[in-house]
Amino acid sequence: MKYKYKKLYRNRKKKSRLIFLALKSRFFWLFFLLLIVIGALFYFLVFSSFLQIKEIKISGNEKIVTNDIENTIFDHLNRKIIFFDTKSILLADLRKADESLLKNFPLIFQVELKRKLFNTLLVNIKERERVAVFCQANQSSPSTEGLDLGGQDNSCFSIDNEGVIFKENSEEDSVLKIEKTDRVDNLILGKMVVEKGKMTKILKIKSELKNDFKILIKEALISGDRLNVKTSEDWEIYFNLSKDLNWQITELEAILKEDITLAKRKNLKYIDLRFDKIFIFPETY
Repeated sequence: MKYKYKKLYRNRKKKSRLIFLALKSRFFWLFFLLLIVIGALFYFLVFSSFLQIKEIKISGNEKIVTNDIENTIFDHLNRKIIFFDTKSILLADLRKADESLLKNFPLIFQVELKRKLFNTLLVNIKERERVAVFCQANQSSPSTEGLDLGGQDNSCFSIDNEGVIFKENSEEDSVLKIEKTDRVDNLILGKMVVEKGKMTKILKIKSELKNDFKILIKEALISGDRLNVKTSEDWEIYFNLSKDLNWQITELEAILKEDITLAKRKNLKYIDLRFDKIFIFPETY
């Protein structure tokens, strides 16, 4: 009887061992199969020609050459995985491409990059628009961080509505010229040289005078919170940029409509709106 139980125990133990080996073998092959699936998926996503970027569609650029934009982007698309190169659309570092475009092309205001499966990259460019020229007298050649400006010693630049300079520009009589009494050191394309708030106020004044009185602004000189505006009729207006600009414009419009006619403006020298009392010279008005 005792022998019978020992034999039964050995058989059960042997059977359990066989089952364990079978399960172990199954897990091994399942694990092996899983590795194959993961490897195949990795290869497909990273190296498959199906997902390699083959086309870059660029829109919105008018002044910047399309090929220059494309070449800059391609420099940031190639990735090295182990020892192999890939341009997988899923691995493209769009953030670095965006930063590179903004750094290398000051004319660009905004970049939008989107992946379009399966191998196309969409790039929408918004370029800066010139609203005036910013000039700084007696300025040596500006620092441009490696940008080739043709070696010209020119201190005037196109400036956009956010106060950012983005292109060398010769002074033109037909364009509003903006200057500052405070010297701007290290002029760099893409740098803000006029505070956005002040730039907005200058453009508002320009628009109001042009639309309501057909008066054009030739020059705007910023000195701290003081703004001197020279009109195309060769008389000036003095504003205080730290005070309510709407009030100053309203007072100016009232004066031009009620007190200073078009004929009288021929002898006008300036209107000073910086204080509670408005000063007009000559005082004969």
